[in-house]
Amino acid sequence: MRLRSVLALTPDGSNLDDALASTADGIVATVANASVPVLDARESAQSAVGRAQAAGKFAFVTVNHPRTQLLRGDLEALVSPALAGVMLNHCVEPQDVRDTAVLLREFELARGIEPGAIAIFPLISTARGLLRAAEIVAAAQRVGGLVFDSATYSLDISARPEERGERFSYARGLIVAAARAHDRLPLAVANAFELRDLSHYGFSGAIVPDARAAMTASTAFVTLVLERQRAEAMIAAYGATKDEGGWVARVGDEVADASAVRRAHQALEY
Repeated sequence: MRLRSVLALTPDGSNLDDALASTADGIVATVANASVPVLDARESAQSAVGRAQAAGKFAFVTVNHPRTQLLRGDLEALVSPALAGVMLNHCVEPQDVRDTAVLLREFELARGIEPGAIAIFPLISTARGLLRAAEIVAAAQRVGGLVFDSATYSLDISARPEERGERFSYARGLIVAAARAHDRLPLAVANAFELRDLSHYGFSGAIVPDARAAMTASTAFVTLVLERQRAEAMIAAYGATKDEGGWVARVGDEVADASAVRRAHQALEY
């Protein structure tokens, strides 16, 4: 799944037409914003999911945390073959992911959808969530990646938000390491000014607020020529070793094993 840019819809979905006309790889609606009545939000998100699929974009919805007791209703309204994944708001521990995965499987089975087809992207926006990021990303096979929300995280730790700089280097690096270690996608909620810095940290894409930022993200997170050549060399060396009955290959001073080759294929998608 290539997700260089996912355009965030406003809580009322009023920017959906612009989002669908943009270069974004996907869109994300929300039913987790208290400014919109939950039934209205679900109806709006349901419509957005269907239209996104018709436009050839991945469709995501940010859902309510399991302990709000709203998640079951969210999934009942939203689970369909058109839904690529859910973004789990305020994820602070692995059990949050497991609870969501159980409900998703229930609705997938009831609606004839292959179990595991709908991905979970936990939103990491607190210190508690950050320190358990590695456990969270490994909590269920259907986790597609981690999403770091630095603006909300800054409020949680009583810091000032930043667009560029080193204050959140540890947090960003931890998200990237946790996601990449499990061959998952590290994403960030960001504006256009942050995108190139985030690509330097190792993020694979961003949740962006508008079409202009989506266009910037599409170039900021593209795999560079040297990275592509390295990925191709890893895949070729591993394939040759497997043909000879081996398990790992050497590429320069690197080791190409199954995990490294999965990441190489991931890089080539970009």
